[in-house]
Amino acid sequence: MTSKTLKKTPEPKARPAEIVREYGFPGVNDVAGVTHDGQRVWAATGATLIAFDPTSGEQTRTLECAGDAGTAFDGKHLYQIAETRIDKIDPVTGKVVATIPAPGSGSDSGLTWAEGSLWVGQYRDRKIHQVDPKTGAIQRTIESNRFVTGVTWVDGELWHGTWEGDDSEIRRIDPQSGAVLERLEMPHGAGVSGLESDGADLFYCGGGKSGKVRAVRRPKAEKAA
Repeated sequence: MTSKTLKKTPEPKARPAEIVREYGFPGVNDVAGVTHDGQRVWAATGATLIAFDPTSGEQTRTLECAGDAGTAFDGKHLYQIAETRIDKIDPVTGKVVATIPAPGSGSDSGLTWAEGSLWVGQYRDRKIHQVDPKTGAIQRTIESNRFVTGVTWVDGELWHGTWEGDDSEIRRIDPQSGAVLERLEMPHGAGVSGLESDGADLFYCGGGKSGKVRAVRRPKAEKAA
């Protein structure tokens, strides 16, 4: 296992995050992890995983699965942090088909799938671990300079949420050094508990105790001159 240590470099100026839509659900007052399966968005709400159509906002599935932190999808199965473990879940039946230990032993936050691995945020440790999805072994560690909530990869870019007090951001960091490359500042009080890209133009952000999921515009990459 190798650890990539954060280099102290000046941070870019934050830009306002562009929230394009908010979703709310009857009876849901806490959203932790979120993921996207190519069609639907999934949100962990404590005792259940719910799926909804991001176009209509209609809730389409509910699975009775414990989930108090990050959620991920590998193209076939869902993964869900539940206290000290990560459950691998069949999204058709809702059954847990495998379980691995979570690296933070209960202090884990975000979760995403990329390059055949799970990537697990560590909130107060300000780290992101690359984890073997079969064993839970930590393969490498990336350090951040802020508390880490949700994490996501898109087009080779690593983004993570932060949430401290009433202030929250979505940050793009260098996956090697951990240096901050881009900052999107959420409105005051709009926290980011979970984070996932749709693979295109949007991030989906869990809103914690607001019970909401917010869609945020992903900035377009700047083209070289």
